[in-house]
Amino acid sequence: QVQLVESGGGSVQAGDSLRLSCSASGRAFTTYRMGWFRQAPGKEREFVAGQNWSGGSTLYADSVKGRFTISRDNAKNTVYLQMNSLTPEDTAVYYCAAKSGGLVVTTARSSYTYWGQGTQVTVSS
Repeated sequence: QVQLVESGGGSVQAGDSLRLSCSASGRAFTTYRMGWFRQAPGKEREFVAGQNWSGGSTLYADSVKGRFTISRDNAKNTVYLQMNSLTPEDTAVYYCAAKSGGLVVTTARSSYTYWGQGTQVTVSS
């Protein structure tokens, strides 16, 4: 069992930056693929970024490519999402997700087993 706790959300202005953190409990974090998803009001939850267990493979949604960076610190059981040049379209609840056996990065929600409670990011123009 893995528990995920996100932090770092908040309200910012367009063009600002935020760094989200996701702290994972439980053993074997180093074997998990990690992902960030987001859900805006009235929309489905969508993939934002993902990384395999070693950090050697990453994927990004086209909408955030070049602005967001996912990284992980296996010694701290933590994955991060650095978000730069934020726009109002990035406003959403951001969720951290994990799945064991994480050699390949995946984008489907169904491919992740564990989810955090989410953290709100609000970007105003």
